[in-house]
Amino acid sequence: MKIIPVACLEDNYAYLIVDESTKSAAAVDPVEPEKVLAAAGEVGAHVDCVLTTHHHWDHAGGNKKMGHSVPGIKVYGGSLDNVKGCTDQVENGTKLSLGKDIEILCLHTPCHTKGHISYYVTSKVDKDPAVFTGDTLFIAGCGRFFEGTAEQMYQSLIVTLGSLPKPTQVYCGHEYTVKNLEFMLTVEPENEKMKQKLEWAQKQSEANQPTVPSTIGDEFEINTFMRVDLPEIQAKFGAKSPVEALREVRKIKDNWKGGAYCRATL
Repeated sequence: MKIIPVACLEDNYAYLIVDESTKSAAAVDPVEPEKVLAAAGEVGAHVDCVLTTHHHWDHAGGNKKMGHSVPGIKVYGGSLDNVKGCTDQVENGTKLSLGKDIEILCLHTPCHTKGHISYYVTSKVDKDPAVFTGDTLFIAGCGRFFEGTAEQMYQSLIVTLGSLPKPTQVYCGHEYTVKNLEFMLTVEPENEKMKQKLEWAQKQSEANQPTVPSTIGDEFEINTFMRVDLPEIQAKFGAKSPVEALREVRKIKDNWKGGAYCRATL
């Protein structure tokens, strides 16, 4: 299994998942189809399907053009999202296959949008699985609660994605890592793993290189949204539950303009 990030728009990521034995490929959120198809051509792969994480235009906006460019292509999207160009709706637990060796499990991860789907991908050949999380889970961040609640985001992040094997590689929908870590260090200034990851991410950014993938295990160490089960994190926000802590962190992040976190602003 080969995974190729394709930078799109200002800070989006589309991805190609390639079954190397058959050269069959799936395109995740191909908002700029020309770039994605060109990347497939460079490795001799043919795109058989599109995996859409959610309906926002910067993720689903290329679906119809993909349909014109690759006649008969299957375009998957969540049944609760109105995904443009969708030919085949998926639900939580829907299983798909790609080529000879790759299996794809659809996971309903609502909150950013009500029908958001993350795609958990395993290979019979490669050891480490991958998950494509769209705008639900970012490296050191999570999506805004546009169509859902803190309860739903907790379920999506901690219960659904958090239960995946720790080495699972995380491929998210945007390059937000540096800004996310700068914010995380305002709420967890003592977190050494965050400091190390930020230093690395800044170097990647300066070299115009991606910061994906992370891993589920890493996110439990550098992503406060994933750490709300910890009593010390809840205490930072005067929260009495993980969900309450998650809600508070998101509220602070939504209003963050840079600078240090101050408890008095709560």
